[in-house]
Amino acid sequence: MVLSFQRFIFTSLLLLWTLLFSDAAISGPPADYPFNNYDNGLAAAKQNNKYIFIYYGREGCGYCDKTNKESFSQAKVKQVYLNHYNLVYIDAEGGNRITLPNGEVITEMQFGPRIKALVTPVFIFLEPSGKEIVKVPGFQSERDLLNLHAYVEGEHYKTKTFNQFLEKKN
Repeated sequence: MVLSFQRFIFTSLLLLWTLLFSDAAISGPPADYPFNNYDNGLAAAKQNNKYIFIYYGREGCGYCDKTNKESFSQAKVKQVYLNHYNLVYIDAEGGNRITLPNGEVITEMQFGPRIKALVTPVFIFLEPSGKEIVKVPGFQSERDLLNLHAYVEGEHYKTKTFNQFLEKKN
């Protein structure tokens, strides 16, 4: 009886330690990317006429972590996204206020229902004016992120959907 209680305590402490100190369950935007808040990102886009890339995620998001580790860590992705986009991070559980292009002020948490986000992450590309180009949910591979860039940068969104672009590309 004493041995099983000790095993229970040991197992419980080990689980607690793992949850508190493991980085596997912790995620936000990639640490080595200069993500802005929403308002600053849109203001910068108007000044430098660059596209906007929104990363809608949250702490504890496994697919955010997977995308960060497997895709945003790739040198080519980093080079392309740093050079071509105003990077914006929106915390799906955040209380910071953001101002939408129409002037409405909402919290980061209220942004999710506006974009019909049921999961995290969601990646959104906007024109410098704030008009949405394409939105994709879930884990994105290095290839996915580079294909999205090619779609946006080549302005293919003006004549076809992202799926049509991919069909023609393959």
